[in-house]
Amino acid sequence: MKSCLIVDDSKVVRMVARKILEGLNFAIDEAEDGQKAIEACEKNMPDAVLLDWNMPIKSGIEFLVDLRAMKDVEQPVVVFCTTENDMSHIQEAIQAGANEYIMKPFDSEIIESKFTQVGLI
Repeated sequence: MKSCLIVDDSKVVRMVARKILEGLNFAIDEAEDGQKAIEACEKNMPDAVLLDWNMPIKSGIEFLVDLRAMKDVEQPVVVFCTTENDMSHIQEAIQAGANEYIMKPFDSEIIESKFTQVGLI
């Protein structure tokens, strides 16, 4: 079973994403900010990260930069999931190491499609 870390400061978004991803046979862990997400990755690196942009303590982009700087670990697939949908944000995310980008609100079809595109399904 593949694992996914859902990183979002919204409990509702984490709950919806968890339900969708568990339905796709993913083991789920959650973090409400980028700092907690880095700590979770240091303990147990997931296969995938579903990542919000705007969060307290450490933003999604700050988390991604820190994650990609981790050496000697198998890097997860990172899918940004955010309301930030202008081209400059998308380019910044891809340059920082995001594999894909989806917009909120999302549904099970969108997540399944993106996770299939990046080879997780």
